[in-house]
Amino acid sequence: MATIVLMFSALSLFAQGRGPMSGGIISPPASMRPPGLQFVGIEQHLNAEVPGELQFKDELGNPVKFGDYFGHGRPVILNLGYYQCPMLCGELLHGLVGSMKALTFDLGKDYDVVTVSFDPRETVDMAAEKKRDMMKRYGRPNTANGWHFLTGQADQIAALTKAVGFQYQFDPVTQQYAHATAIMVLTPDRHIAEYLYGVEFAPKDLRLGLVQASQGKIGNVADQVLLYCYHYDPRTGKYGAIISNVLKLAGGATLLILGGFIFVMLRADSRKRLQQAPVSSADFRQQRRTT
Repeated sequence: MATIVLMFSALSLFAQGRGPMSGGIISPPASMRPPGLQFVGIEQHLNAEVPGELQFKDELGNPVKFGDYFGHGRPVILNLGYYQCPMLCGELLHGLVGSMKALTFDLGKDYDVVTVSFDPRETVDMAAEKKRDMMKRYGRPNTANGWHFLTGQADQIAALTKAVGFQYQFDPVTQQYAHATAIMVLTPDRHIAEYLYGVEFAPKDLRLGLVQASQGKIGNVADQVLLYCYHYDPRTGKYGAIISNVLKLAGGATLLILGGFIFVMLRADSRKRLQQAPVSSADFRQQRRTT
């Protein structure tokens, strides 16, 4: 078990942009990967369109197409894993739920989540059980229609994972899969906006990713300001500050504050001078007439 954990830790370091990269693959070349992980990694396909005609079954056993969850004006979080995974998949789902709970956005109203098993042996009942567990953890009422748990045939699964660049490997000895950990944020028209890596996701990164993928349809003015100051870095799968934009914004705010302060002080000084001005003789005679 310790060996497996070390293997995945090594892969995680490369997935966060700390290892060599080539051709957009966020993992080391196959020849440099640990044994058992030669075909495991994430190959980014940013801005690529994911096929909508791929066929699956939802957690109720209904036949669905991947494209059924798009076209409603909401961004979609895509999560690939398998329901009987003994380690990483469950940790990722728990981390995702924790980040979702920290958001003010509501599942099913502002965004959707699609979880797809890449193990063609898994069943609808497994998907339904996993959904019940995740919805209980999420805890917000009337949101179940926003999270979908799918199973499918091997060819449909392979087409989806290839489209998003998700690479995994089956170990016939342990009967388990080796795979990377990441979620993808897709636009309402099925284009890949970004990849977020790991098993825990900073709520700030998830929120900004959803706002950016929604093309401004969710979020507020504060989010747009943050997007001006923060930039998505594909190497790390996180948002980092753009120092030049932060300085510009800070400089503009400083000028506004100083300008407002000077304006208020000038008005106050002008009123004080008017109150202290001497009364002319004509004004004095006029005041005596009126009295």
